[in-house]
Amino acid sequence: MNASPSPDEPSAEVPTRAVGLTVDGRDVEVVDDGISLLDALRGPLGVHSVKDGCSPQGQCGCCTVLVDGTPRVACVTPLRRVAGRSVVTLDGLEPEARSRWVDAFVEHGASQCGFCTPGIIVRLDAVRAKGGDVRPGAVDRALAAHLCRCTGWQTIVEAAEDVLSGSTPVEVGPRDLDAAARRATLELGAPQQVGERVVLGAVGFSADTAPADALIAVPVPGSDDWVVGESLVEARRAAGKVQGRRTTVDPVPPLEVPDGDWDLTLRTGWVDAAYVETDSSWCVPGGDPSPAAANGGAFGAKRHSPLPAVARRLADEHGRAVLAQWSREDCSRSAPKRPPVAAGIRSDGTGVIHVVRTEGIAERIRAAAPGLEVVELDVAGPPTSVTLRGAGWAEAVVLVAGVGAPSEVVSVESGRVGDQAGGERVVVRTSEGAVAEASIGADGIRVRAAGGDILDPVVLRSYCIGAAHMAFGWVTSEGVAVDAEGSVLDLTVRSLGVLKAADTPAITVELVPSDRPPVRVSDAVFAAVAAATWRFLGTPPDWPAGLLSNL
Repeated sequence: MNASPSPDEPSAEVPTRAVGLTVDGRDVEVVDDGISLLDALRGPLGVHSVKDGCSPQGQCGCCTVLVDGTPRVACVTPLRRVAGRSVVTLDGLEPEARSRWVDAFVEHGASQCGFCTPGIIVRLDAVRAKGGDVRPGAVDRALAAHLCRCTGWQTIVEAAEDVLSGSTPVEVGPRDLDAAARRATLELGAPQQVGERVVLGAVGFSADTAPADALIAVPVPGSDDWVVGESLVEARRAAGKVQGRRTTVDPVPPLEVPDGDWDLTLRTGWVDAAYVETDSSWCVPGGDPSPAAANGGAFGAKRHSPLPAVARRLADEHGRAVLAQWSREDCSRSAPKRPPVAAGIRSDGTGVIHVVRTEGIAERIRAAAPGLEVVELDVAGPPTSVTLRGAGWAEAVVLVAGVGAPSEVVSVESGRVGDQAGGERVVVRTSEGAVAEASIGADGIRVRAAGGDILDPVVLRSYCIGAAHMAFGWVTSEGVAVDAEGSVLDLTVRSLGVLKAADTPAITVELVPSDRPPVRVSDAVFAAVAAATWRFLGTPPDWPAGLLSNL
């Protein structure tokens, strides 16, 4: 896992000197002692539209800028390499072009948390500036350098094709963005904003809003200690941060299927929520710390983030504002994972499920599969939590759907969603009254969602697409390698198995209008698509099961 020094680390071959460059039309000068372009932009230059999602891995695309008109990932670009050159961030794009991108992303629901969006727009605008490439797959190729966990890519592709083709903006009718935000908040279970500021990445992420003179705190790898410095670069150097690598070890489910005469079995492994904004929180002495999730909840993974408490403790200890930050490697090691399961089930819905011991998991499983005996086991590995999207409940839904057992929560019915003949669809019902139907075919994933008052069709469609994308990836591609001692081996963001745009099937969503009170429906979509995908694959016993070649 260890690697050569990252761009953050000093080198005897790089003397300290002033580097002059142009940033968004301004001539600036930055002291360089081996730092990256990202360090300079987010540090002394204070450009916060450029995000740090994985530095210095160069894998998430959130820090993408234009260097002399060419997209570059700033976290792996040494500052010295851009001396005398022109750097353009989202803030420096042509105002008319930036406005068109913002409008298109809002109109299509192509931005949810907003963390990855600035880098994506910068790269796509480079395509536009070169005349726009609207050939099939062109946008997917441009997005290959980026990671978006929220949207499922499809709405981003739609917005990009809209702008690059020069088409008239989509007519979506009058929109109540407050209602849209209420729907987004309902789906994520955490405060959400919708609109221009989200697309611009300006929704108050903790790493962006900390006081300029705040100390920066980072954890020491392999210990409970924290190091405090005047800058992120200084703190990481003092902590001895080493860039993580992707292991060559394949993810393996850690539990064995219980003994028994089963009609179906399933084993899942460690799965990361794969949120792009790493945990951070700042606090002033005696104050209340900022939330670890500013616009979204990391699909429940930040519900109990330790960073706010760390920021409060260190601020009081040092008598100054402190910004506590996790790196991508810290998230890989310490952020909660979905609890792995190994289960056997009979056609009547009875069976036994082994699950890594997790507070509250048994109740979640029984809510969807009361016929399963739940056995919790202690297993060496990263932390787990039931706060992740549908944890336990979705696994139980999948198992019951797999055998087609009688259930009030899930059923398998003939006919696909929509106007497609033949096939089957999985129908999932939540205790709140939401209903989601999903089917899989050669034309992709089809979803019908009923969650009461739609509030805003653009946002609800976006969240259903995102849930479908996550579910499909959960079954086919997502997993984290963990060794026998419980240490996470996959420390890069690309190791987590999140599907690229090019590998994501087309997702069709039908929203069912209703005058009933709005309820969350994306979790039901997540479970329904996962179950439909598993059945379409032929219910393979181990996940991830591998990508489909015919979708």
